[in-house]
Parts: sequence; structure tokens; C-alpha cells
Amino acid sequence: MTDAVSEKRTQLVLDIGGVLATNLSPTFWHMLAEASELAVDRLYAVYKQQISKRLWTGQLAETDFWEWLQKQLPSIDTEEAKQYLAESLTALPAMDKIAVWSDKADLHILSNHVAEWVNPILEPVRHHFSTVTVSSDVGMKKPSDNIFVHVHGLLGPDVPILFVDDHPANLRQAEQHGWQTLLADQDGQWINKIAALL
Repeated sequence: MTDAVSEKRTQLVLDIGGVLATNLSPTFWHMLAEASELAVDRLYAVYKQQISKRLWTGQLAETDFWEWLQKQLPSIDTEEAKQYLAESLTALPAMDKIAVWSDKADLHILSNHVAEWVNPILEPVRHHFSTVTVSSDVGMKKPSDNIFVHVHGLLGPDVPILFVDDHPANLRQAEQHGWQTLLADQDGQWINKIAALL
């Protein structure tokens, strides 16, 4: 990990889900529902209602999620569910571009996620990133303005910032801070646009 933001170099801020790695939804929830013979819509709705926000902002520990899941799906072993999660969270093609991009820009992570879940997939490339901001670590999540204020403070004043995310609402919030944005499309065409923007 680099010690500081390089003056005037582009600050490339990347989301994880849908950008560097697959989104957990819907794959993870479909795997759980299929194994338990529960309706996936019902399972996911209960998750969103009961614990999603608190989990992703660190108010609930990751271990609390597995305890909650065991109560919802007693027929599924926790280790089996963890394997489903690992299978659902896989690297996308952009992960192979990290080293190249780090030669041209300072790299940062800004992600709504559970840190324990994304740390393993980030580990091989983590040294390329100047900062890593994950919602469960900082107690804030996109598109709330406060997490963008937090990250902007890490990047320093008067530096060009390019933010890549797969949710338009997050991009709109970033633009309020003067960040240039790029939507990560499902086909990965955004990857070809990065070189011209750095």
C-alpha cells in the first residue's frame, strides 16, 4: 500500500461488487434458497428488513449474520453457507487490470460490503491500493453523502478523481463532490474506457 496520495495523479476509486468482483445478490441468495427449498424472494426480503443495513454498516458483526442465517435456515450448515458465499464472490476481469492501472493512477476502494467477505478476494492486489474504504469498517454506506465526504478527505484537495460503480445513485452522489464518474456495465465495456480517462 502506498503511503500517500500522489499529487495531481488521477485518483481512481473503485467499487468492489459489480466492478472488481461479482455481486453477492442474487447468486448467493438463490443458492441458499435452493438448498433450503425456501422462496428466494421471501428469504431476501426478511434479510433486507431485519439485518442488511446494520450488517453492511458494521453495527452487526459478521458472526451475527451467520447466527441469524442459521435461525432462518436451520437445515443449512453454516460452513456450507460460507462455501456458497465464497462461490458467489468471484473476481471479475477488471481485477486483472489493477497492476496496469496502478502505474497510471493512485487506486482506492470505496465499497458497500462486509470487510471479512471481501478481504480474501482483495488480498492479492491490496498492495496496489492507497486506501480501502469498506462500509462495514467505517459505519457508513453509499449513497449517503457522509461516506463520500470521508473518502474525499483521504484523497486530498485539488486532485482529479475518477469513480467507477455499478449503481447510478452512487455515481450521482459522487458527482456532487466534483468527481468524474463511470458506470460499470454488466458486459464490462467500461474497462476499455479507463485507459483513455487516466
